[in-house]
Amino acid sequence: MLFHVEMDVRIPHDLPAERLDALKQAERVRAMELQRSGAWRHLWRVAGRYANVSIFDVSGAQELHDILSSLPLFQFMEIEVTPLCRHPSSIHEDDR
Repeated sequence: MLFHVEMDVRIPHDLPAERLDALKQAERVRAMELQRSGAWRHLWRVAGRYANVSIFDVSGAQELHDILSSLPLFQFMEIEVTPLCRHPSSIHEDDR
């Protein structure tokens, strides 16, 4: 099942720089792991913001929730999720 996910990251201004650096590094590692597994299918940065737009390919809402809540920066994110389904006019065969 595909999900369109928008993530806005809101880092507190008083978060120590060392902790933020460690969280960002851990987030990068986790995001790459999820992309390699195929669960995080697409990842785009939103220009001018600490935000991204992503497409996840998972079994359902619970798996997506588990993935999102496993992200190191999850506690600082505002997330919007939209379930997607194949459009009948799409010419692509891999729109699972």
